Amino acid sequence: MFVSTIFFCLFIVTYSDRMVYPDWQRMPEPWLLWINTAVLFFSSMVFINAQIASKNNQFQLVKNRLLLIGFLAFAFLVGQLLVWQQLIANGFYVSTNPSNAYFYVFTALHGLHLLGGLVYWYLTIKKVWISSNIVISKAKHTVDLCAIYWHFLLAVWVVLFGLMLFS
Repeated sequence: MFVSTIFFCLFIVTYSDRMVYPDWQRMPEPWLLWINTAVLFFSSMVFINAQIASKNNQFQLVKNRLLLIGFLAFAFLVGQLLVWQQLIANGFYVSTNPSNAYFYVFTALHGLHLLGGLVYWYLTIKKVWISSNIVISKAKHTVDLCAIYWHFLLAVWVVLFGLMLFS
């Protein structure tokens, strides 16, 4: 997460520096981005619930919450692709404007990090699914680590989305 934070911070610096040039044109704010943001907030809240259930050894509830989180992650990714499709249909291509290029780069990188999170989510759900008395502590630890990464992705999205909205 440290490397990802530095990576995104460097992109934010270049974004801020690039905005001052006269060829910068603001992009529209598709309403679907707000829905995608709400999906991420909801999935983070569900993850908090899964962490609490994990600490209380309610692994059936953890399994259900993890399945819901996976569904929400895929819903977010599909939502982002729909935003791209909508923007492209309206003529907002990567090469049209530097603002467009940054938007596509930011959302693509965030999506790739979310896909990486889904790999860890899969390993987490696998560990929780086969949890027995021997591996319960490992399953709890894995749920906590996956939740931390998920909350990190939410924080990154909030910063990126806010940056794009207010610039």
